[in-house]
Amino acid sequence: MAAAPAGSDSITARKSPRFHRGLGFRGFSEGVVKWFCFLCALVSIVTTIGIITVLVSQSIPFFKSVSPVDFFSGTVWRPTPEPGKFGVLPLLAGTLMITIGAGLFAVPLGLLSAIFLSEYAPARLRNFLKPTLELLAGIPTVVYGYFGLFFVTPLLRHVIPEIQSSNALSGAIVVGIMILPLVSSLCEDAISAVPHSLREGAYGLGATKMEVTTKIVVPGALSGIMASFILALSRALGETMAVTLAAGSNPVLTLNPAKAIETMTAYIVATSKGDAGVGTVRYNSIFAVGFTLFVFTMIMNLIAMRLVKRFRQVYS
Repeated sequence: MAAAPAGSDSITARKSPRFHRGLGFRGFSEGVVKWFCFLCALVSIVTTIGIITVLVSQSIPFFKSVSPVDFFSGTVWRPTPEPGKFGVLPLLAGTLMITIGAGLFAVPLGLLSAIFLSEYAPARLRNFLKPTLELLAGIPTVVYGYFGLFFVTPLLRHVIPEIQSSNALSGAIVVGIMILPLVSSLCEDAISAVPHSLREGAYGLGATKMEVTTKIVVPGALSGIMASFILALSRALGETMAVTLAAGSNPVLTLNPAKAIETMTAYIVATSKGDAGVGTVRYNSIFAVGFTLFVFTMIMNLIAMRLVKRFRQVYS
């Protein structure tokens, strides 16, 4: 009897109805997943377009009543009494004070903690410390606000006796604590993604642990580190409740961190409580401030994309 040609079993399986049914189901399921992912991406795009449309459409009536030049260059923010003064510089200065102060607190601590977790900590200690640090991200922001009001500010009063009950320094510290897990976790992921072969090559040339970390690992993960910094600062830029409680609601143009200030998000919250009538200049100012905040956040994201592209390292 003649032997069956090689591969005849696979050819028979391909011709069987069961094989075609399985192939058809696989193609159908992959098509469903493809269109589901497309719809999710479309929802994100439509949501962004909707947010921009609302901000722009509601900001136009405001800028018909208030000159954009007065809005962006004015140094007095006093919505009441009518007609009020709407110079956004005090709110902008307060927002930048909180953002920069939080960055000065969280960026070095987050980077150093990420370096320790990735390069120095034993596996058991790292598995304990990283989830513990990330627990800070789950604490409600209002709790951080009261933490700054009743714990951080009394401590600062021992150093700065004239500090006010609500102040920019306390707000910056609590926001820095809030974004610290974000900086640490993202930096640790970026540092861990650097190939171990680069470390081993540096050790083979006689480099020390610090030299490997500072001259090989950190520069190799620089794009991810920079992206984590910008992302954390964007998070600080949009913080609301903690800043409202810890930093106060006093819209004054000052660079003194011991005084109470008001940020853009804090003003939006305070004005959105129902005191401002719909259609009034004060009501429309919410959207003008929100649009300004949106533009600043978008600029920071564009900077992050540019930095990631500039410092990105590709490893084969």
